[in-house]
Amino acid sequence: MVSGSTHNIREYSVSELAGAVKRVIEDGFGFVRVKGELGRVTRAASGHMYLDLKDENATISGVIWKGNAQRLRIAPEQGMEVVATGKLTTFPGQSKYQIVIDSLEPAGVGALMAILEERRKKLAAEGLFDAARRRPIPFLPDVIGVVTSPSGAVIRDILHRLRERFPRHVIVWPTLVQGKGAEAQIAAAIEGFNALPEGGDIPRPDVLIVARGGGSLEDLWCFNEEIVVRAAAASAIPLISAVGHETDTTLIDHAADLRAPTPTAAAEKATPMRSELLAEVLNKHRRMLTAETRRFDERRLRLQSAVRGLGRPEDATGALGQKLDFLSSRLDAALRARSDRAATALARSATRLRPGMIRARIDDGWKSLRRDAGRLANAGPRMLVRPTDRLRALSGLLHSLSYRNVLDRGFALVRNADGAIARRAADLPASGPVALIFADGEREAQLGGAPKKERAKKASQGSLFD
Repeated sequence: MVSGSTHNIREYSVSELAGAVKRVIEDGFGFVRVKGELGRVTRAASGHMYLDLKDENATISGVIWKGNAQRLRIAPEQGMEVVATGKLTTFPGQSKYQIVIDSLEPAGVGALMAILEERRKKLAAEGLFDAARRRPIPFLPDVIGVVTSPSGAVIRDILHRLRERFPRHVIVWPTLVQGKGAEAQIAAAIEGFNALPEGGDIPRPDVLIVARGGGSLEDLWCFNEEIVVRAAAASAIPLISAVGHETDTTLIDHAADLRAPTPTAAAEKATPMRSELLAEVLNKHRRMLTAETRRFDERRLRLQSAVRGLGRPEDATGALGQKLDFLSSRLDAALRARSDRAATALARSATRLRPGMIRARIDDGWKSLRRDAGRLANAGPRMLVRPTDRLRALSGLLHSLSYRNVLDRGFALVRNADGAIARRAADLPASGPVALIFADGEREAQLGGAPKKERAKKASQGSLFD
């Protein structure tokens, strides 16, 4: 039985009541800012994002429509403390209320730093930041790849610095460097450069520079995303990170092979200074010429010293050559005298012989003359053999008796100040300069004389060579 007090209450349909509640909530909470921790975060195939905002006592469901989700500066993650701005509404299909979020931002820098530190520890544990995996930057790369915004001041600064130092072929892969979607473009650029084949139509860079100007932690957040850090760590091309200013640090700095404090400094680290290289080459060239000149001077002095010690070869062979010339002249005179005597004897005999006998004697004489001429021709070289052998023997003896051979065995030649050779200790002065001549050069020495007591002590102990 229904009481009269409730009989007059208006009846609502389910849809009417849900709509009334919806209007009350939307009118009362048309614009709200809610601070809380993100719980469940999911992205639907439609592009909409669904999440939970919670604290220690309550949970509110939230939704970010596709258009707003694409404009978020940071990617929402579970456990992130955020401030959501939007309006409350209801979802009649499930009889619950939710907040439609227009913007989402971290609840202060501290929240981002906590996320950053947690992510850094995670990636470091995987070995992405190990110093052992870093590769050296090429000294003078032919091609430099730059991943940055094509319209900012960063690329102009890099190109200007490269022209000043050492102009190189630069390929720019344009990307976003801030906001939603920037991390995917940066990672795709790094992977794209690495995918270029060697010797292809587009030259493969020898070094990569990932660069961006300064900004807040939120502005630089895309360089802290895992997709960017993993792409930098996996790059087969040496990579220089140049994100922000000197005090800015992002996770890509730890994964890169080299960190530059600014984009301009990245250009300096990627190339040497051409003028400094030219100066260094010229300096080494001058040093090489000086060293070669010094080496040739030393060898010329050594050769001159050797020439003075050996003497002139003609002094040893001149007398033998003169004797050889004398014997040659006597041989010619003896042959002519022998021929003259034979002709005279023949003329005398011709007066006593018949013509036939004369002819026979003449023939015999010519035969004898030819025989003697052959003997003389054979005797000439034999007469020269002995002087030649003797000359060789004397030359070998001269070489064996040369004092240079003695010096090569560790001895030294001593000359007085006037250049005379000291053959005995008595030939040396008690004090004064002397010259010690070794096999490889000459040194000066000073004779001073030790105290008598010290000499007596040394004499009692014996000579160094005993």
